[in-house]
Amino acid sequence: MTHFVLIHGAWHGAWCWYKIIPRLRQHGHQVTAPDLPGHGIDRTPTNRVSMRSYTDRVCQALDESDEPAILVGHSMGGTVITQTAEYRPEKISKLVYVAAFLMPNGRSLFDEAHTHDASLVPPNMVFDEDDPTYVGFRREAAKETFYADCSDEDLTLALSLLTPQPQSPLMAPMETTGANFGRVPRVYIEALQDHAITPDVQKRMHTELPCEQVISIDASHSPFFSQPQVLADQLLSLI
Repeated sequence: MTHFVLIHGAWHGAWCWYKIIPRLRQHGHQVTAPDLPGHGIDRTPTNRVSMRSYTDRVCQALDESDEPAILVGHSMGGTVITQTAEYRPEKISKLVYVAAFLMPNGRSLFDEAHTHDASLVPPNMVFDEDDPTYVGFRREAAKETFYADCSDEDLTLALSLLTPQPQSPLMAPMETTGANFGRVPRVYIEALQDHAITPDVQKRMHTELPCEQVISIDASHSPFFSQPQVLADQLLSLI
């Protein structure tokens, strides 16, 4: 039995893995999909959320298992699994980046995102002048940006569950070393029709920080919705 720990991206919650979790469990594997603080049903105020609170939540999930886990991060979740690997390298058998940010030491998600000229994310982020602790997203842009090839049912579900994104974790630079993060094997799963983290950016990131394997899925930013069986099969192939 393998333990999969699934980490969602910005604005999302554990709910985004609802098609993947049963597909992994039906093969006898353990699956944990936590809500990061301030996401999903976790109501931590955005002004109390940090990258450390994110990684503490993931470390807790890893520590509850006796065996090293396959740690999967989607989108922003890539920064979370990277930083977690610095703290718990011995608890992780593989890091899997699904259309995710993969960044070196010293670089933050905000640093990286502002180099993505073709991404639809930055122009559709909504900032509140009265509360700088979070950032929203224009609902009318969500389908094209995140769910271009997803069903209307999944789009409706997502729009009902998206939450404000705490800003602090987006601005936190990666603090990693070769001795910890650097020794954990990495796999990158590209989404070839992605409008949020475009394919050329995904390729640049996994070229600059090489992965032992690169897998391509012909999907938008959310293959857990549009191609769940393909994504689940690829995750199972990594065991």
